[in-house]
Amino acid sequence: MAKKIKTAKVLLVAVVLIAIFLPSFARYQEMSYKNKRLEERIRLLGLENRRLEEEKVKLETDIVYIERKAREKLGVVRKGEIVLKETPQRGR
Repeated sequence: MAKKIKTAKVLLVAVVLIAIFLPSFARYQEMSYKNKRLEERIRLLGLENRRLEEEKVKLETDIVYIERKAREKLGVVRKGEIVLKETPQRGR
């Protein structure tokens, strides 16, 4: 009989501990996952930031790059240039 009471007490303590720590552990796991996602987003934004910084420098210093970008945006061609347009193929 004493052994059953001791087992019941141990089981009760285990259930109480699980009830106390399980929600905290689940929250920790959720926050850990969210942190990893945010770190990846920060990494990707850092790469995009570096790319934009490089483009900014080119737009401030590289006249050939500036001309190319302006022509692409405005659709301007030089005299004597031939414009080729790619059309999507049907059925693919």
